[in-house]
Amino acid sequence: MDHGTTQAPPDRPIRLRLNGAEVEVAAPADEKLLYVLRGDFGLKGTRYGCGAGDCGACMVLVDGAPTPACDLPLWAAAGRAVTTVEGVGARAPALVDAFVAAQAAQCGYCASGVIVSAAALLARDPLPDESAVRAALDAHLCRCGAHNRMVRAVLAASRAQADG
Repeated sequence: MDHGTTQAPPDRPIRLRLNGAEVEVAAPADEKLLYVLRGDFGLKGTRYGCGAGDCGACMVLVDGAPTPACDLPLWAAAGRAVTTVEGVGARAPALVDAFVAAQAAQCGYCASGVIVSAAALLARDPLPDESAVRAALDAHLCRCGAHNRMVRAVLAASRAQADG
């Protein structure tokens, strides 16, 4: 993944906006964002899956765009807005409620990343059709086979938000 530059800046405290709050962390600049979120900030909803940015379990929003945190170095998040599933849950409770109602998370391991990607979709397209939801969730691997329930949950959340 190209993060806009090829060389990490020297280690120094790094500032970012995490779930709406300005924070600073003194971690190595090349530390993966996933480990900083889980270790330094105690945000355990973002999960380690493949470690290569291919499964979606570690998905967070960086400036509103779904981004795998497992291969994003901390320095690439400096000065940017990072939203984890905890932040999404606080801002989009209808989405989380829809996942619960649809029983869309059989084991739940991938659900946090899916919810993050779904929130990004609903932010840019409040009333997506099924094909748009499937495309937005395509980067997520669900070994339990709950993908169809997840799609239905996102569509239900979309309708609930539209109904106010």
